[in-house]
Amino acid sequence: MNKTDFIEAIEPIVGSKKAASAFIDSLTKNITTALQNGEEVRLSNFGIFKVNKRKERTGVNPRTGEKIKIPAKKIPVFSPSKSLKEAVN
Repeated sequence: MNKTDFIEAIEPIVGSKKAASAFIDSLTKNITTALQNGEEVRLSNFGIFKVNKRKERTGVNPRTGEKIKIPAKKIPVFSPSKSLKEAVN
């Protein structure tokens, strides 16, 4: 399901495609902003969006065999709730 499919799925609930699109845009913007501010986003019966930090590490260039430093970075992650896991299985 892509964004267009999602908009069409929630259109009957919110009343129009424009309102559905605005809702999705607002939801993703607010989740992104919260993650940028170091906050977790918890949605009951759905899951948790959060940011994990990866430490700097040493890697190997596969072409040259040269050791390289891979810088530390932040990765957004999603942890599904128990009820979401059960619904999928």
